[in-house]
Amino acid sequence: MPQENEFPVMKNDRLLKAAWGQEVDVVPVWAMRQAGRYLPEFREERAKCDFFTMCQTPALSCKVTLQPLDRFPLDAAIIFSDILVIPQALGMVVEMRAGEGPVFPAPLREPEDLAKLGSPADVCSKLQYVFDALTLTRKELKGRAPLIGFSGAPWTIMAYMIEGKGSKTMSLAKGWLYKYPEASHKLLKIITDATVNYLVGQVKAGAQCLQVFESHAEHLGPELFRKFSLPYLEQICNEVKERVAKAGLKDIPMIVFPKGGHFALKDLAALKYEVIGIDWTVDPALAREIVGPNKTLQGNLDPCALYADKKFIDNAVKEMIEKFGRNRYIANLGHGMYPDMDPEHLAAFVNAVHKYSKKGN
Repeated sequence: MPQENEFPVMKNDRLLKAAWGQEVDVVPVWAMRQAGRYLPEFREERAKCDFFTMCQTPALSCKVTLQPLDRFPLDAAIIFSDILVIPQALGMVVEMRAGEGPVFPAPLREPEDLAKLGSPADVCSKLQYVFDALTLTRKELKGRAPLIGFSGAPWTIMAYMIEGKGSKTMSLAKGWLYKYPEASHKLLKIITDATVNYLVGQVKAGAQCLQVFESHAEHLGPELFRKFSLPYLEQICNEVKERVAKAGLKDIPMIVFPKGGHFALKDLAALKYEVIGIDWTVDPALAREIVGPNKTLQGNLDPCALYADKKFIDNAVKEMIEKFGRNRYIANLGHGMYPDMDPEHLAAFVNAVHKYSKKGN
């Protein structure tokens, strides 16, 4: 485990300050999927090897994590990895197929299939490559920006493990919640325990902030969310913070991002996450009213706005900053970058955030 004094001194800690509710000179900004296929330099690396090989090779993961920071004045780096490394570490095969995305050749079909899963206790040894990538990247960042680690939320991971691929309805996974509630809780507990181990390992390796992606919140209504998502999100936050403290490490801010989960904001505000991410369907003023003044909000420009011209992007960011305000706010998109986006339009987004959020504007 690297010691904090082995890492370069931070030169830009705006994101960390904003997450903790401290004053910043300008609103910090980063973009989900900022390391990805919209960058020609990323496509060049991707053409040489398989997606998961990139994830599993620390030098490559580090290289592509830094690519967007070499182009844009971003206020955070997020490690290049994937939420589905957890199912892989639990013994499931996941393939990244062209035109299809992630595919599980042998998804979970019946509760009996849970017996095939490995132990959450073994996850960290199998994901050492992520920890190595984090430590290397933290050093190579040279203090330019904080490094974010991440995981998928248990319900989101469960949905992939049962569906076997992306789905518009998640009907197979939701079917489990109704048909096999006991087995569903058992699976969610396995994923949760694995995720806690994984996230604590990321902090030990050098991550300075953690984001938990509940990317499939939109498939759950309030009742299912409270039963099958919220308790596990709470356990992750509480246990990670407890174990980080026990290890003698500094507390780090945690972000929860419930895509499509506008109905869950009040429940999430009661948890110990410092930051709540909102997608583009949520009005910032309403989100602030719901979560209260003691949480930082992150979001929420519609990613498709980046297809517009730079003047439109500039105006859209100005309006976004006015709605969120400059305090307890981290600017981001309402979801991730798309592969066919113009990198210069992300540059326009980042520059506009800094321009319009300067003190005195």
